[in-house]
Amino acid sequence: MRARKRKHGAERIEACAEVLVTDKAAVHENAQLPFDDVRPLCLEIGCGKGKFSCEMAVAHPEANFYAMEKVQDVMVCAVEKAMAHEGGPRGNLRFIIGDAKELTEWFAPKTFDCIFLNFSDPWPKKGYYKRRLTYREFLEIYKTLLKDDGILRLKTDNVGLFDFSLEEFEAAGMEVVKISRDLHASEYNEGNIMTEYETNFSSQGMPINFAEVKVK
Repeated sequence: MRARKRKHGAERIEACAEVLVTDKAAVHENAQLPFDDVRPLCLEIGCGKGKFSCEMAVAHPEANFYAMEKVQDVMVCAVEKAMAHEGGPRGNLRFIIGDAKELTEWFAPKTFDCIFLNFSDPWPKKGYYKRRLTYREFLEIYKTLLKDDGILRLKTDNVGLFDFSLEEFEAAGMEVVKISRDLHASEYNEGNIMTEYETNFSSQGMPINFAEVKVK
């Protein structure tokens, strides 16, 4: 679904420059630079309207969070949400407007302790599988960016995408260490922070698929 055009989007994003990172070279040299302290680093790819990353930053002040979204009109909502969050913008949360294909331009190898893929586009049409964020070429990028003990966490309502992802994890040499086809009814739900999509799907009784993987 195409994002709705946000009125005065560029101006609204500029007003939230405090939480937006734009200097690729500086971040690549030092990913801790935009934050108020050095902490373990996490990345959400495809942050949407920002609910997950905003709430994670509050719940986990011991970590620093990057949230990436490629659609500027969606990012408007995310950065405004961060700026308006109770207590003001967090010193441990920053946003990037960019595509997952550009991740190695933004970040040096072995930067992240955790990468989150939440309700990524399943690209269900035949021939579009290479666009899925769990396609093996993307997984190779994540493997480069994760620290030796780093993990990747996937949540999706789409069974087809989940099954595809499990196959891709194996092909990419990644080990599934946690898995559930009904996250909210599982032992892994403790401390789970829901995205906008997750809240909507759960209210309709749809089970959430979850996997945590690491490099073998």
